[in-house]
Amino acid sequence: MIDKLKHPYLTADIPGIGGTIKGSSEDFMVEEIPSYIPCGSGEHCYLTIEKRGISTLEAISRIAKILKVPERDIGYAGMKDAVGVTRQTISIQRLTPEKALDLKLDGVKIVAAERHSNKLKLGHLKGNSFCIVIRGVSDSAAELVPPILDMLGTRGVPNYFGYQRYGVQGNSHLIGAAMLRQEWRECVDWLMGEPDSVRDQEWSDAISAYRRGDLHDALRLFPRHCRSERDVLQRLVSRPGEYEKAFSAVHPRLKKLYLSATQSFLFDQTVALRIGRLDEIIAGDLACKHANGACFLVEDALVEQERAAVFEISATGPMFGSKMKMPEGAVQETEYEILAQSGLTLNLFDLQGGLRMEGERRPLRVPVEDFSCSVSGDVATVKFSLPKGSYATSLVREITKTF
Repeated sequence: MIDKLKHPYLTADIPGIGGTIKGSSEDFMVEEIPSYIPCGSGEHCYLTIEKRGISTLEAISRIAKILKVPERDIGYAGMKDAVGVTRQTISIQRLTPEKALDLKLDGVKIVAAERHSNKLKLGHLKGNSFCIVIRGVSDSAAELVPPILDMLGTRGVPNYFGYQRYGVQGNSHLIGAAMLRQEWRECVDWLMGEPDSVRDQEWSDAISAYRRGDLHDALRLFPRHCRSERDVLQRLVSRPGEYEKAFSAVHPRLKKLYLSATQSFLFDQTVALRIGRLDEIIAGDLACKHANGACFLVEDALVEQERAAVFEISATGPMFGSKMKMPEGAVQETEYEILAQSGLTLNLFDLQGGLRMEGERRPLRVPVEDFSCSVSGDVATVKFSLPKGSYATSLVREITKTF
């Protein structure tokens, strides 16, 4: 049965420096590394935007509103968190660079604008550069960080999704798993959550009311921002016990996020099981080439280990789905066991209604580049770059050992 997951450290033998991150927006800075630069001509305008305290989708919403264009017409290469200061590129058709640079928006600054021939699409980036400030570190931080970074540079950064993928209450993957099993009451139960998982007292009281079966009181108490919970409760109040119909009130985009969180959780389990051999290749592995992402079946592990040692290739883990290619031998057995323990099978991912999860392979580790660290008093500043799709927190947690 899917539950919580501990994410073991690759550098567990080296003590962490402690401390906290994201104390302010300036403590967490991210900048996209583009796949290509604008050519200078074409009907699309590429805008480099700097946003503070808002998500990528919120930034796009504000830009679309002021330009009076549909949000779907704005292209972007990657999603960025609301926390921190982030720079990324978006594209807008039939907008002049001059007009783009004149835009004034709350929370969004237009840094540059150039023409290009095509719309920017998701995935059109190499990776991201980070500058992260860790406050309240130990006195030995200056001695501890270098060996941690050296090990991560040699063996790779565990490619965990981590806690941020599982939602505010850390239960998004549980909702997704219940969806796959078509256990609709469980879907609703996990959507409502647990009282101890939220700090807001009224929100906690609303969950408690649901748990004791008082749907009317739960609906009254749920905060307005809990839109999905309120929509589901509205249906349950009018049709008690009809959990499948009630859960259908959840927006398809959110349903996709829950299913994706389940895939992520199962992948993280694979990383956790392989953490001590993260840089090794095993016969039967599906390995990926870091240069282009292409996967191949490993037949001779000794030969391929030489390529892994220079970070040309890495073993992959499953983002389970109905069309995902499976490894062979002992590696395959381990992945099927992870599925079985979760009460899932591959065919369950073949959902209808636009929710089908086809699956893919994802490297168990990623290379870190351009890394450095400076320590002043109880403050450490870490700079590094990671490939697209990987998370800075997977590296920072190895340094702090606090989450």
